[in-house]
Amino acid sequence: MQRNQVAETIFAAYGPGVRDEIDPVAHNRAAWDRLVDADDEWSRPVSAEAVERARRGDWSVVLVGHEPVDPSWFPSPLTGTDVLCLASGGGQQGPILAAAGARVTVFDNSPRQLAQDRFVADRDGLELRTVLGDMRNLGAFADASFDLVFHPVSNLFCPELGPVWRECFRVLRQGGTLLAGFLNPDVYLFDAQILDARGELVVRHALPYSDLTHMSAEERESAFGADAALEYSHSLTEQIGGQLAAGFVLDGFAEAPHHANATARYMPGYFATRAVKPGSA
Repeated sequence: MQRNQVAETIFAAYGPGVRDEIDPVAHNRAAWDRLVDADDEWSRPVSAEAVERARRGDWSVVLVGHEPVDPSWFPSPLTGTDVLCLASGGGQQGPILAAAGARVTVFDNSPRQLAQDRFVADRDGLELRTVLGDMRNLGAFADASFDLVFHPVSNLFCPELGPVWRECFRVLRQGGTLLAGFLNPDVYLFDAQILDARGELVVRHALPYSDLTHMSAEERESAFGADAALEYSHSLTEQIGGQLAAGFVLDGFAEAPHHANATARYMPGYFATRAVKPGSA
């Protein structure tokens, strides 16, 4: 599994007890701030040209990998809808949706990711709000604040998903839509170093997987870098069943290959769901 490396060495000498005390929100906030500085592909702001095309009605955004979302998944018209881009900082989806006419709030755990959205908004004269926080707690927003929650692949950095789906349900209006992208958990079965080096699928890990429980500090530092963002596999019961348990009705499903992983030759690496909060809009 391909990872970006970052600079610090907080994990260099941890043992099981120390790992249990690590705050994944704080750790991943620092990791993603550094990934912005390292020019990670998910932190590169969209161009002014893309924003201008979106203003003219020519736009698309990605939910999984590099695949544009099916336009029919969005509210029509998008103009005037209240959109929460959840864990979606980086100056990519939020500015495009704002240029297309939506009233956009971007919520993310990384100040540097949110700064990319502010950069695009200031550069191109977009109305766009940014809010810092943990995706499990959307207490900054009142009930029924949004028509659409757009949640691209990011909950792999969150240790539990139940609160995420419940909060999405709470902040959506009746008839509102949740678009969510997430990793196929089977990607985590395989030895990442062998996969990167030789493209071979060698089963190594049982599921559910966590960086903190499935590798020693030394292995993790060698494979991904000592301070890489922490990742968690989540079962389809957590992903899809969790949305259903929160009250959503699923009415759309899609899959896509992982754009940077050798597993793409054998299975989908990403799944996407469209879910609706029942009731009249």
